[in-house]
Amino acid sequence: MLTLIVGFDPKSSTAISKCMITGAAGSTVYYNLSLRHPTLDMPLIDYDLALLFQPMLMLGISIGVAFNVIFADWMVTVLLIILFLGTSTKALFKGINTWKKESMMKEEANKQLESESKQAEGSGDDYKPLPGGPAGPADDKVPMLSNIYWKELGLLSYVWVAFLAVQILKTHMKTCSIQYWIVNILQVPIAVSVTLYEAMCLYKGTRVIASKGKEMTCWKPHMLFAYCSCGIIAGMVGGLLGLGGGFILGPLFLELGIPPQVASATSTFAMTFSSSMSVVQYYLLKRFPVPYAAYFVMVATIAALAGQHVVRKVIALLGRTSIIIFILALTIFISAISLGGVGIEKMIVKLENQEYMGFENLCNQ
Repeated sequence: MLTLIVGFDPKSSTAISKCMITGAAGSTVYYNLSLRHPTLDMPLIDYDLALLFQPMLMLGISIGVAFNVIFADWMVTVLLIILFLGTSTKALFKGINTWKKESMMKEEANKQLESESKQAEGSGDDYKPLPGGPAGPADDKVPMLSNIYWKELGLLSYVWVAFLAVQILKTHMKTCSIQYWIVNILQVPIAVSVTLYEAMCLYKGTRVIASKGKEMTCWKPHMLFAYCSCGIIAGMVGGLLGLGGGFILGPLFLELGIPPQVASATSTFAMTFSSSMSVVQYYLLKRFPVPYAAYFVMVATIAALAGQHVVRKVIALLGRTSIIIFILALTIFISAISLGGVGIEKMIVKLENQEYMGFENLCNQ
């Protein structure tokens, strides 16, 4: 949308969109930190789940940012169009399935209410909801500090600070020199060590993904490897195209059996670390104008906070989360069509002017 409305080139739009994602994700995490799990006595954010994916997500971001420098503008545009079309189609089918499930749940709830009202009339006693039952009101907000798991947050912060140190060291070295690549490769053991620690704990059973409730997963080595690989892929796509890795992590968490609210909150939490790191990388590469980025970050932060309140009220009013999914699918689809038209027009202009449209040299940046 930055390319279409403001007129930024695809690479600058990618960098500024990462800044906006960081602001929006940070404000969303701040909002979610005071919320509890919808059914369990634990925070809405699953810290063990974040600890498994976030280091690999950040490693993928570093790789994706390098690809963003190397790839030509038209390549980034084509990949964005393909991704938007695929994401909008998947969101549409997800919305249809969610609509059907909501309809079935409403019918069952109505039948249960009718049955309970008849029983109450027959017995002559007033119906009283059981404590903790579905009709019982629950206090889903608690003090923010009681929702933070400091050990897990410390490990996540360690990864972020270590990656930041690597990025700062790289600025004092000649690009593509031996020292540059040695320092760059240090990101691999940093990310792998933390993810491997969490993976071993899950495999041995000393840690669990608590947000799944009673349904426990028997973690196999190939499963852990596959999920960590998904984290790297999500980061690479996010760093290359300026998107949040949540569009891959969110559906993946749902496949793991994580409740939608927890999946969304946890993927956004992990994305805050990774997207903020990509902003640092883009800044060091001088890929975006700081004043514009600061303005859009402020707008995205305010919009995200307002959106959290509005979305909760809309869902409570309509009783259907599928409406939001349909709106999202339509927005992404329109963006894909519009971006495709503008991108094709610019490609034609470059072809007519016989401009270079190949890969860029990373070492010349």
